[in-house]
Amino acid sequence: MQLATVEVEVVVTVPNQGIGLWMLGAFVLTFGGTRAVTRLIRAGRGPFRNVEVGGTHVHHQVYGILAMLVAGAIEFSYRPGTPGAQILAVLFGAGAALTVDEFALWLHLEDVYWAQEGRKSVDAAFLAVAVGLLLVAGFNPFSDIGQGTANRLVFAALMVVNLTLCVGTILKGKTALGVIGLLVPVVVGLVGVLRLAKPGSPWARWRYRPGSRKAERALRRYPPDRRTRLDALKDFVGGTPHR
Repeated sequence: MQLATVEVEVVVTVPNQGIGLWMLGAFVLTFGGTRAVTRLIRAGRGPFRNVEVGGTHVHHQVYGILAMLVAGAIEFSYRPGTPGAQILAVLFGAGAALTVDEFALWLHLEDVYWAQEGRKSVDAAFLAVAVGLLLVAGFNPFSDIGQGTANRLVFAALMVVNLTLCVGTILKGKTALGVIGLLVPVVVGLVGVLRLAKPGSPWARWRYRPGSRKAERALRRYPPDRRTRLDALKDFVGGTPHR
């Protein structure tokens, strides 16, 4: 008796773990290079100058937005393999860095690059790097939820709880913790929501009456002239803003 031979082709999809690293590396290098160039322009040193077209200052976020649009359009349309995927990751990361470097401009709708408000751009870049590192390390709260209705209900309840904690953390003025908490469920959000709110945050305005014990504790904990080692690092990376 002759047995029939059945060939079974098993296709295993392996995610390209290096794509995120290419994107993150391009982001860090572009952001660092951009800050170096803008600081030279600010000091009047070197060959670099602001780009103007018809008397209008062309901010570098324009190039960043175009780079991200091109990278996204090509990726979604053609899904290139190696090395095209890596090239698009570098293009997108570089474009994101140029755009995030002027985050304060598109938040305030005015050129506050070297003002105190411009420090939000450095904050946004630091946050983007932190999230990028978590993604490269493989943090994914949406994986391995299991099969079955019970598992999905538990997962949905956990996501609702985590989202509530993250929103509460952001309302307390701790935006970085709130965003990171989306990738590290419950633990980070719980830490952020239990801590004292920063003065001027929505939570402090709603919950801390002027002159109350919590309002005074918040002012002592976060005085207006408070400086930390992280602030010194931001000055080193982004330059000292105008006082």
